[in-house]
Amino acid sequence: MSEAGWKARCKGKIVSAEQAVRAIQPGRRILIGSGAAEPVSLVQALVDHGTHLADNEIVHLLTLGPAPYVREDLQHRFRHAAFFIGPNVRDAVVGGRADYLPVFLSEIPELIRSRRIRIDVALIQVSPPDRHGYVSLGVSVDVVRAAVDTAALILAEVNEQMPRTLGDSFLHVSRIDHLIAVDVPLLERRAEPSDAVAAEIGRQVARLVPDGATLQTGIGQIPDAVLAALVDRHDLGVHTEMLSDGVMALAEAGVITGRRKTLSPGKLVTSFVMGSRALYEWVHDHPAIEMRPSEYTNDPGVIRQNDLMISINSALAVDLTGQVASDTLGGRFYSGIGGQVDFIRGAARSRGGKAVIALRSTAQKGQVSRICPALEDGAGVVTSRGDVRYVVTEYGIADLWGRSVRERAMALIAVAHPDFRVELLNAAKQRHYVFPDQTIRRADYPLREIRVERVGDVEVEIRPLAIADEPGLKDLLYRLSDETAYRRYFGIRRTHSHEELLKLTDLDYEHNMGLVAVLPDTRELVAYAEYELDPATGLADLSFVVRDDWQRRGLGSVLMRRMSEIGRARGFVGFQADVMAGNTPMLRIFEKSGLNFQGKLESGAYHLECRFSQPRG
Repeated sequence: MSEAGWKARCKGKIVSAEQAVRAIQPGRRILIGSGAAEPVSLVQALVDHGTHLADNEIVHLLTLGPAPYVREDLQHRFRHAAFFIGPNVRDAVVGGRADYLPVFLSEIPELIRSRRIRIDVALIQVSPPDRHGYVSLGVSVDVVRAAVDTAALILAEVNEQMPRTLGDSFLHVSRIDHLIAVDVPLLERRAEPSDAVAAEIGRQVARLVPDGATLQTGIGQIPDAVLAALVDRHDLGVHTEMLSDGVMALAEAGVITGRRKTLSPGKLVTSFVMGSRALYEWVHDHPAIEMRPSEYTNDPGVIRQNDLMISINSALAVDLTGQVASDTLGGRFYSGIGGQVDFIRGAARSRGGKAVIALRSTAQKGQVSRICPALEDGAGVVTSRGDVRYVVTEYGIADLWGRSVRERAMALIAVAHPDFRVELLNAAKQRHYVFPDQTIRRADYPLREIRVERVGDVEVEIRPLAIADEPGLKDLLYRLSDETAYRRYFGIRRTHSHEELLKLTDLDYEHNMGLVAVLPDTRELVAYAEYELDPATGLADLSFVVRDDWQRRGLGSVLMRRMSEIGRARGFVGFQADVMAGNTPMLRIFEKSGLNFQGKLESGAYHLECRFSQPRG
């Protein structure tokens, strides 16, 4: 239907915004369209021409446009109740002029449909009607779908620039009471430029995203940085509540294809679109974009049907037990629950899925740690300690699922900013979360040394040993056969005390280093290598141990190569090691290392030395 055609056919419904708002009665609840689909002219008309209104409640999710109805002088006419607190209404909520409804995004449509939160009036923005008389809800389906299905009065801006999106986004023009014709650019959300911290968080989260994964990401610098870090992945999918410019970029680059999705293959499933004008033009009539309401996109039971579902959400603070605060700041309401818990629970139940909380380690220009001993007074727990799985900062990944409070505390302290680690450790000791003799160094964990190596037909993560690896290292050492343990320790070792393990894991990563081979799915440590540098000689003492079922598979050689790369980069003179004469597998590792090791047999053991400056003859 052409522009002239739809206006002619709908002539009886087309009115001005001023005329439209006069149809609203006092004491009614009004829903305003979400995000970039906020009908700005109708919102302004409410304020400018709604003088007949009184005691009207206005509800909505985050909106990108103005919110003049929360002005102090309009309190007798309007009271806002926020499903999600955006910047345009935050002061009103904090000041008590507006309310906050803490609710899972997945449940808002049912609240509307059941009339527990009855929507009397829906103010929306739509695309022009097609030749069949259907408008598209465009970039905002989310909770708007339930509102237009149940509202007694629907007032719609028909915007020539609203994209026609596909999926569960269509509404027949007969359901709309009044149309307001506009031709204006949609509201845009400009992405904030990434900084070094956000970029590093993006790289760390990307470590958790395999090829073929299905993604959920949110709003802000960190989700944008995560997407930017995924350019080398293949066949990613999308099932999310929000679709952003970062998703578009990956789709256009061929990274997002949806080919491996187990639910709606090939489709980018979302409930609202928010970003640039280029994004809105891209989603217009795009056959791969499937708009669905929040009760579908955010239903944990639906989300879990996507294998390898990766949910990525942000937080304002995390305490040492894993509780996540996301909707409060400084004891005051700041944002909302949104879809965080919906997607965390859905991803956690997905086959191979991962639920990620990503946040900067500090706030207030580095003066406050976002990893804290306990959440501040007035802080709300959005994601419980029982739901949280991975917490990521620019200092690494804390894997909390199935961990005790002691293990959680140490893992979280390890990814906190170095300036706060001792303080956090002392607080953990006071709460009896950790061992009284626990120590931790300020040294940065060497994230740059993390590698994924293929050993046979299995991918194994080779990374520096972390202070939080004490339980895993203990498990590795106790699972060694007597023969392997004897070769490693030159004698029988029956126990491995906390004191021993603490010494092994408390590293400065320069003079002493440990590398572990980790199975990503089970977190098992299957091999361990360490060096201790002798400053007097510049030689580093090397030792290795590989779990029996992983021996003779090339893992020791991988660790040897990585140690060589690290030692050379740090300017070591070389390596030395002592190996029992009967330890043929370990001797072969040194022999095949490509380094010029010279051996001397003394008392049943070989003392081996190599210098990097000496090429192998």
